[in-house]
Amino acid sequence: MRHTTPISRTTRLARAASIATLVVAAGLAGTGTALAQGPAAPTADQKVDGVMVVAGNSCSWTNGSTSAAAPSALTVDRTTINTPGGNLACGGGIAASLNNNPAFTFDDAAGTARTDLIDITGRQSFISCRYKATNIVWDRDGTSRKYVNRAFTATKASGSFLCPGSVTTPVGDASMLFR
Repeated sequence: MRHTTPISRTTRLARAASIATLVVAAGLAGTGTALAQGPAAPTADQKVDGVMVVAGNSCSWTNGSTSAAAPSALTVDRTTINTPGGNLACGGGIAASLNNNPAFTFDDAAGTARTDLIDITGRQSFISCRYKATNIVWDRDGTSRKYVNRAFTATKASGSFLCPGSVTTPVGDASMLFR
């Protein structure tokens, strides 16, 4: 018979915190190459790609649909990000899903974007954690449509007692690219 070492409560809580941080950031994340904007620019695809790495694990998606092209106000369609309609996938045995269609507004003069609400659930094994973050501010990267987050805190909406009450995402730990 094979002997396995029990996992301590501290280790389980640390994993839950990592899951929560990854899940919140993954729903907000995106990256890619800069796209030209302006009169000579090609027509926008009305898509958003995302990727986030936390504690060595990565969550990503491609080709999420948006209701308009940035910098117009838009919403992101969660059904085009979550599986089976989308391709949101995470490493490290984590599963994530976006629970709302986040709305974004842009201020090109200031080089910022704002998200009204991000509502995300993450699962690993038997642990499920749901978090909500509001009024997230993003800074544009140069003249591209890539935006990098300012620090924000997401609050636990529901889930296991192992889930932390809130998780903070530091500046630059999430980004998104509208194309």
